[in-house]
Amino acid sequence: MKFLRDWTLPISMLTGLLGYILYVHLPFLDSTHETALHLVGIIQPALIFTMLFLSFCKVNPKELRLQRWHGWLMLVQAGSFALLSLLLIIFPNIPAHVVIEGAMICMICPTATAAVVITDKLGGNATTLTSYTIISNLVAAIVAPLLLPMVHPIAGLTFFKSFCLILSKVFPLLICPFLAACVVRTFFPSLHRKLLLAKDLAFYLWAVALAIAIAVTVRALVHSDVSLMYEVGIGVISLICCLLQFYVGRNIGHQYDDVISAGQGLGQKNTVFAIWMGYTFLTPITAVAGGFYSVWHNTINSYQLYRKRQGK
Repeated sequence: MKFLRDWTLPISMLTGLLGYILYVHLPFLDSTHETALHLVGIIQPALIFTMLFLSFCKVNPKELRLQRWHGWLMLVQAGSFALLSLLLIIFPNIPAHVVIEGAMICMICPTATAAVVITDKLGGNATTLTSYTIISNLVAAIVAPLLLPMVHPIAGLTFFKSFCLILSKVFPLLICPFLAACVVRTFFPSLHRKLLLAKDLAFYLWAVALAIAIAVTVRALVHSDVSLMYEVGIGVISLICCLLQFYVGRNIGHQYDDVISAGQGLGQKNTVFAIWMGYTFLTPITAVAGGFYSVWHNTINSYQLYRKRQGK
């Protein structure tokens, strides 16, 4: 049990990978593939909702406020995306077009809704990260529709339609759990106290959600029509973006005594959203970047949790 607790995230990632490979190679389960995909679309949001609800129960809404490091992280998130977009607008026929689009997704993608769970586990400030998670989703919803039509024009997809599409994708699973937690805190204090006793439940729910997310990621990689050269290029650029954002986020957080929260806020991304954004707004190939990023940032999270257990 101690081994399972200590290595929850790597075990979860391995379970998602092997589980998907085993599932698709069992012929008698072929007829269930469509049903399984439909169930994943229901189970995964339900897990994330519950996990966030439990995490937000620990957050006092009165303590949510802007921090100085929020502004710097917003600048990195939006500024890097704008610069990459400008590069593709000026040089639309650049050979590495698809790889740069992958980098764009990795940079503009908002903070993962599960980042608050990992931050809490690492001993960071869940309250300041919750504030930035909401902000980063707003930044993505506003900045992405402004520039994506110029990078990759799609007939009939205006700024307003793109804005509404992004909001409908990220906000129900971000705002609704927060509102539900506020209701329980205000009107059902005894239930709220009991929920606070379940300290690690949100983390283990995240582990289950992660296994499903890795399985979805592997499916996206398997079913993509990306050549090996592009897969390697996108995999490398997503790794660079991941390492860079964790590094920059932690360094900015260090200036304001909030290293863990700032690092997770910029480095841990909503990769399911990144995959969806690639399919919806850019070349479907770029969705692979979100899949690779999921592996990279969860590997870093696993290492950070290991260091935390070692007292480092």
